[in-house]
Amino acid sequence: MTSETRRLQPRKQPRQVRAELTRQRILTAAAHVFAEHGYAAGTTNRIAERARISIGSLYQYYPNKDAILAELLTRHLDADKATDTLRRREDLPESLEDVIRLFVHTVIDNHLGDPELLRIFIEQAPRSDELLGRITRQEWAMIGQLRDLLDRHPDARVHDKDTAARLVVSTVELSVHQLIAAPGSIDVVRLENELVAMITGYLTADR
Repeated sequence: MTSETRRLQPRKQPRQVRAELTRQRILTAAAHVFAEHGYAAGTTNRIAERARISIGSLYQYYPNKDAILAELLTRHLDADKATDTLRRREDLPESLEDVIRLFVHTVIDNHLGDPELLRIFIEQAPRSDELLGRITRQEWAMIGQLRDLLDRHPDARVHDKDTAARLVVSTVELSVHQLIAAPGSIDVVRLENELVAMITGYLTADR
């Protein structure tokens, strides 16, 4: 384990319900504080005050605010259902357009919770080697599931399905991250419709 990984690790793994509830309060408070004040001004003192615990109690669980943000990012990754959506083949729609719509909708839905916090994840979240490895593995799992689907689906006309799967996953993930996290609102229904139309057209075009 590298020093950076250790720095981002929680100090205490709760074994009792009360301790787990305290950790949840810290994480919930931190999400609100980071979103309201920004990461630089989102101090551990503010987080402890919002969670209604002492700063000493907070430090029993997390050594610094970087570790708190790293855990919030980890939980964000845990909530990502896009890979599982593609994996459940028996539940997928028949048409390729509907499959892509389900995938895009799932990715968008996973990022709607708090756009301000999402922006902090993108721009400022600390990333240890362990966390970066997990992000990479999750991305490749998603690519692999989509690659298998394109290989089996009769409507997919792209010749290079490996590259196509990577392009689709990158396009959806990056577009959703950037546009939902950007200042100002975006109509998520229009975002979904345009992404689906663009990707379906690319995958099904005669070549």
